[in-house]
Amino acid sequence: MRSTWIPALVVVSALAAGCGGSGDDTPVACLEGARPYLNALADAPRDVLLRGETAISDCLAENQQGGDLATAGAAMIEAATRLNAEARQAPGSSAALRLGYLLGAANRGAEQTEGIHADLLRRLDAAVRYSPTGGRPASAAFQAAYERGYAAGRDHG
Repeated sequence: MRSTWIPALVVVSALAAGCGGSGDDTPVACLEGARPYLNALADAPRDVLLRGETAISDCLAENQQGGDLATAGAAMIEAATRLNAEARQAPGSSAALRLGYLLGAANRGAEQTEGIHADLLRRLDAAVRYSPTGGRPASAAFQAAYERGYAAGRDHG
């Protein structure tokens, strides 16, 4: 009887371990497209929470599933692209601040993930820095607002 009990205990333990939260799950709020990011970023430089509960940095989980990373990453890149276009049209608007917050929060989230988000961070940085004017530097107003947002995102994004 004891010989069948031990393997059964091992199987039950393995299943229980697989069912528990490992901290690697991506919150659902991160997977709903660019609109939730854009809506939440309206609160920057204060705390930005998707669905009122999820920090952007929480969207970059350690050992994140590839599909979740692709979905959350695509949403962030689309949000960054839209904010960049808005900020370049109106450099004194809050779009540059929100853009900085997004990248700061993403960097904060990726700090402890062993580099699995490096490609996403490169793509976000490219979306932030894109200039339709052939690489002409951003205005001083854009840069100042962006840096303020980036600092806020790194601090509590």
